[in-house]
Amino acid sequence: MTQASWDDFRIAYQVAKSGTLTKAGNLLQMNHATVLRHINRLEEALDTKLFIRHQRGYQLTDAGELVVKEIPDIQKSFSRLENLMSSAEKNISGNLRITTLSDFSPLLNPALKAFRQAYPKLRIQIIATDDVIPLATGAAHVSLRAGGQPNEPDLIVKKLNPPDINYYAADSYVEEYGLPINEDEYNQHLWALPSIEKRKIPFVKQILKHINEEQIIYQSNHFPDIHNAVIEGMAIGPMGVHHANKCDNLQKLDIQFDTTIEGLWFVYHKDLKSSARIQALFGFLEQSLGSLPLSKL
Repeated sequence: MTQASWDDFRIAYQVAKSGTLTKAGNLLQMNHATVLRHINRLEEALDTKLFIRHQRGYQLTDAGELVVKEIPDIQKSFSRLENLMSSAEKNISGNLRITTLSDFSPLLNPALKAFRQAYPKLRIQIIATDDVIPLATGAAHVSLRAGGQPNEPDLIVKKLNPPDINYYAADSYVEEYGLPINEDEYNQHLWALPSIEKRKIPFVKQILKHINEEQIIYQSNHFPDIHNAVIEGMAIGPMGVHHANKCDNLQKLDIQFDTTIEGLWFVYHKDLKSSARIQALFGFLEQSLGSLPLSKL
């Protein structure tokens, strides 16, 4: 008889939440075939179908509903045990799962490389997603969030210094169009800005007060696309100061308003308050993150 593992149940739960193997695989960082193999093994071990497969995705059967209903509580128990054990660790080692925005994750790599050099026994997993992953499930140990301060009762929230940003134009753009001298001239220029879902970011919202929609000639929900458009001379757009300083063809716009990020938050569950891994990571990021390039947000 096939034996099911806890991973099989955990993956089935993610498929139930996501609705498709592909979405679940993206969150779990597994390919489609691996996710399907876990589902098939679990159904074989339980000798019952948990999902109905159809063109729009995976729908739970009645048996699947019963199984999935119990998984969150079991997952929390496993997670709490893991967290309590990790809190007692003397050496900083083991797995460290960090979730953050998909656009922001590449920013962490320089810092995490240095962090691992300081603690070589650590293994780091990044979960890049625009969704907020509940830390109580143990899917991640730390969440790095941008925007308003998280206020969930079971979380510990610490503020990090956000990287500096500004608006830039390439030399080729300036040669053709010049640079706006003041806010009254912003509407005479071309802009590369985030698409609708990311326009609530304060430094984007501020600039939108001074330009018409038709002057935004390039949009993307992915900040690296915007950076490349600016570097190529298509338009004026936002970039991290450190990142822009590495480009020898950019000129900074004299912005008259605050371009800082509303907030960058280091978030973890209260069960991990004594974890040496978590405290070491926060201390490291607190010292180093403000000097890193905002190549992603």
